[in-house]
Amino acid sequence: MLTKMTAKNQLTLPKRVTTAVGATEYFDIEVRNGQIILTPVRIQRGDAVRAKLAELNLQEQDIADAVAWARQAPASEPLRRK
Repeated sequence: MLTKMTAKNQLTLPKRVTTAVGATEYFDIEVRNGQIILTPVRIQRGDAVRAKLAELNLQEQDIADAVAWARQAPASEPLRRK
C-alpha cells in the first residue's frame, strides 16, 4: 500500500491497516534498518499515571513526605446546612 506524507509530516493509515490492528489511538514508533515500524499501543490509566510520575521524577521519599504533610493538615469542618 502507498501513502503520502504531508508537509506537516503526517501520514494517513489506510482503513484496511487500521481495521487489521484494531481500534487504537497510539503507536510505538521505531526505525529499524531504514524502515519505520508502527506498533499499536493501548494506553491504560495506570500507564498514564506511571508516565506522569516518571516525568515528575518523584522518589519514594517525596511520596512519604507528601503523605506525612497531608496527615498533619487539620481536617476541614463538615458542611452545616442552614
